Amino acid sequence: MSDTNKELVRAFVEAINASAWTDLRTIVSPGFVRHSYAAGEPGVRSLDDLIGFLESETTAFPDGKEDLLDLIAEDDKVAARHRFIGTQSGPLGPFPPSNRKMVADYIAIYRIEEGRIVEAWVEWDNKAGLAQLGHE
Repeated sequence: MSDTNKELVRAFVEAINASAWTDLRTIVSPGFVRHSYAAGEPGVRSLDDLIGFLESETTAFPDGKEDLLDLIAEDDKVAARHRFIGTQSGPLGPFPPSNRKMVADYIAIYRIEEGRIVEAWVEWDNKAGLAQLGHE
């Protein structure tokens, strides 16, 4: 089961990198919840919320890509260390485009149920990311 769950997370990242939002409908549960204090709560509370979040991220970072650096799986959870790299050439919330590159490592723990991602806990250094973009 652990290898299957890791493959699901890999497919999730591949869909994000390809902006293949319809593919997410077979990977992520409709009731998906993303916990992230860096992004603010309540945040993402459904698959549709997730797609909206990712569309906004793609607008802010059209060249953005995520790399998986590590994957560790046990039972119904997969822990991942990611690296996001992108140039902020679009608005990011209240921040105007900076045309600066951001490199941000982050940790996510995904919970898998019935072959779909149902929940994620995502932690990253939001302040350091904004500083790279000149939004201090």
